[in-house]
Amino acid sequence: MIKIEKISDLKIKELEVYKDLNEAELRHYYEPKGGIFIAESMKVIRRALDAGMRPESVLMENKLAEATEAKEILDFIHEDINIYVADKDVLEQITGYNLTGGMLCAMKRPVLSDHKSFLADTEKYKKIAVLENVQNPTNTGAVFRSAAAFGVDAVLVTKGCSDPLERRSIRVSMGTVFSIPWTYYSEKDTDVASALKSLGFTTVAMALADDAKSLDDPVLKNVPRLAVMIGNEAHGLSDAVLKNADHKVIIPMSNGVDSLNAAAASAVAFWELMKAR
Repeated sequence: MIKIEKISDLKIKELEVYKDLNEAELRHYYEPKGGIFIAESMKVIRRALDAGMRPESVLMENKLAEATEAKEILDFIHEDINIYVADKDVLEQITGYNLTGGMLCAMKRPVLSDHKSFLADTEKYKKIAVLENVQNPTNTGAVFRSAAAFGVDAVLVTKGCSDPLERRSIRVSMGTVFSIPWTYYSEKDTDVASALKSLGFTTVAMALADDAKSLDDPVLKNVPRLAVMIGNEAHGLSDAVLKNADHKVIIPMSNGVDSLNAAAASAVAFWELMKAR
């Protein structure tokens, strides 16, 4: 059962995860058995719980103790965990506390399957997004939010990307990182475009290229299995992906603008390419 503990400072060892540990330390918290992540705000925490994430502890502002939404979240938790409650001036010692909505939750990182097992279900995963070396967690979170909004079935993330479970990525995604299935692309010696083609996907590389098709090209409609590939903020997709993708695609633009950032481009691409569903 949960245990509510009123605290007057943050010097409890169990609370170091909220204020002292960086993202790498959180990822390896239980090495070699995985790590934890921090979910912020009641909406995001509830989405994580609904998706089956397992809480370790909760740190919340005292004034929320009687709030209906907070009570519903605590009632939903069936783990034996501690709920730490403190006044606002105590919690403001945590960097970025003003963005948390007064509630934080440390949760165990989920165990992810390898991408081949993940994508083996040809009926479940027909339209996916692929992030190759997208390094800004804000962009990663925004892509997940767009993917969830526009009907993408799943997201595949290369090892060079920022962690989708980084605090900022989770916050920007508004918890949709828990709503849409995802995993890492785990092969080292095969480019992701070729690997996806071997699994039956038509690969679409978002790229500024002379031979790129327009996003609304009819050839991109009604594709049985489609992988939309988004590249690094500065350098775009790798040469291997551009060489082996089935199609290079560009978003038509006006007023001398030739590109959008990864987050905005993904939203436009997902909207257009998922409409046929």
